[in-house]
Amino acid sequence: MPSQSPQSATNVIVGAGVAGLVCALELARAGQSVVLIERQNEKRRGGLARWAFGGMALVGTELQQRMGVDDTPETAYRDWCNFADFEEGDYWPRQWAQAYVQESNADVYQWLLKEGFKFMPAVNWVERGLFGDGNTRPRYHVMWGTGFHLVETLFGKLAEQQLKKLVEIRYEQTVTKLEANDSGYLLHIESDTGEAYTLDAERLILACGGINGSVEQVRANWPSDQGPMPLEILNGAHPDADGALHHQVSNIGGRLTHLDKMWNYAAGIAHPQAHYPGHGLSLIPCKSALWLNAEGDRIGPMPLVTGFDTNDLCRRVNEQQGEHTWHVLNWKIATKELAISGSEHNVHIRDRNQLRFFKDLLFGNKALVNRMLKESVDFIQAETLEALAAKMSQLTPEWPISADQLQLQVNLYDEQLGAKKALQNDEQVRRIEHARQWRPDRLRTCKPEPLQTLKNGPFIAIRLKFISRKSLGGIQTNLSSQVLDLQGLPMNNLYAIGEAAGFGGGGISGRRSLEGTFLSCCVHTARRAASAILQGGQSE
Repeated sequence: MPSQSPQSATNVIVGAGVAGLVCALELARAGQSVVLIERQNEKRRGGLARWAFGGMALVGTELQQRMGVDDTPETAYRDWCNFADFEEGDYWPRQWAQAYVQESNADVYQWLLKEGFKFMPAVNWVERGLFGDGNTRPRYHVMWGTGFHLVETLFGKLAEQQLKKLVEIRYEQTVTKLEANDSGYLLHIESDTGEAYTLDAERLILACGGINGSVEQVRANWPSDQGPMPLEILNGAHPDADGALHHQVSNIGGRLTHLDKMWNYAAGIAHPQAHYPGHGLSLIPCKSALWLNAEGDRIGPMPLVTGFDTNDLCRRVNEQQGEHTWHVLNWKIATKELAISGSEHNVHIRDRNQLRFFKDLLFGNKALVNRMLKESVDFIQAETLEALAAKMSQLTPEWPISADQLQLQVNLYDEQLGAKKALQNDEQVRRIEHARQWRPDRLRTCKPEPLQTLKNGPFIAIRLKFISRKSLGGIQTNLSSQVLDLQGLPMNNLYAIGEAAGFGGGGISGRRSLEGTFLSCCVHTARRAASAILQGGQSE
C-alpha cells in the first residue's frame, strides 16, 4: 500500500535514457534538483540508447566540410519535408523539423564535442530516397563509442561531486498512474520489490520512450502505408516502451498524435541470447545480397537495396507471402557488408578500439560472421546452392525452397553481375555502383561480382523477419517541449522529450525518417525543455 503522505520533488524525470539524462544534466548544472525514475536496474540503465549504434543526422558540421559536403539548414529542411510527407495540420512537426536543422550543429554536435564526445572520421550517406528524394547530402555521423558510451558518460557526469547531491536516480521503479493536482502532478510508483508510494512533482518531464516495445501497441497502431501487418513481429525496442504513460497523459488531457507513424525494419533476426521474449536484432541489409521471398523468388521488379528508403523496404517485404524473406550471399559479401545495428555487435566501435575496427574494415569482419553462423538459427552456410536450398527448406519446412529455383535466381543475378558494365541492366547493380561512389560506402560495399565466384564461397543464407523499432509519433509538444492539451495549449509544468514526444512535436519525422534523427533529437528536445524550464517555463 502507498504511504499516506506523498513524497515531493521539484523536477521529476521519468526515464533515464539519453533525453532524460541530458535534461537532468542541464537542470542540475543550473542548480536545480532532479529525481530520475528508471524502470531498469543500474546494470541495464540508459534505455534503448544503451544498445543503439549511435548514428546522428547532423547539418553543416566541420566533419561534413572536411569531406567536401556542402550542407545547409535550407537544403536539409527541403530534404526533410520531401521525405516526411507531412500531413495537413502538421504545424508542430514542421516547426520542430525546421528548428532541428537550424540548431543540430550548435546545440547537438558542438555540444557533444564540448562534453568530450567524438565522432568517427567519416559521414555516411543513408536514406537517399528511391529517386533522390531523401538525403541529398551525407549527414549520418557515427559516435565513437556508440550509444553505450554516450549514456555511460552522461551517467558519469551526473555522478560528479558537484551534481551528485542534486540528482537522485531511482532504479527499478515504474510509474503506474499519473494524476494532475493543484501543486503539479502526482505519480503512483511501484518498485520491483513490491513497494508502492506516491510522488508529488512540481514539474514533470516525460522521457519514457515510445510504444514500439509493445507488439500489441504496434498492432493497434499499424501504419497503413507499410503493407499488410505481419503475423509475427520481432521486438527490436524493449518491453518497457509500452506506451502506458502516453495513455496516462491522454487521461489528464494531453494530446497524442501520429501513433501510426513508426520506424521499423525489414531485416530482423531472433536474438541468439534474447533478453526478453520475442527479442530481435536488426541487420543492416547487405547491398550485394540477393533478397528472396519465402518461395525463393527474387523480390522485384525493382530489387530491394538498403540505404535508399527503409519505409519502402518494409512495405514491399510485408507484401510478400509468408512471414520471412531470405538474403542469399557468399562469404566475401558477408564479411565486408554484414552489420548488426547497435552497440552489442559493434564492439570495436563501442570499446573505441581503432586498430581492431580498421582491421575489420580492411580485411572483413570475420568474427561477426562466424559468431552469427555459430549462434543464430537464422544463419545457414553451405558449399553448394543445392545444399543451401536443402538447409533453407529444413529451417522453414512450411515454405520449402527448390534447389532448381534457387539456382535459377542466382544464375540470373550472376549474369548481370558478370556482364560488362555497358551490358548491365539491373537496378540493384546500378544502386550498388552509385553507393560505391561515396568513399565510406565503397569501404563497406563489395565491387559487383557473381555470387558463384568460387574464391568467394561458401554460400550463406539468412532468414529475415520484420522487426519493430522506433515510434515516430507520440505526445504532442511545442518548441519548449511542453505537452499540449486537446486545444493546443501548453499544460502547466508538463514536458515530453525524446521518443515520448515522437522526437519532437509528436511527429517531427512525419511518415519517414532521414535516419539518424533519433538520438540527436533526444538531445535536442531535452536541451530545449531544460532551457524553457530554466527560463521560467516560457513557451515558444
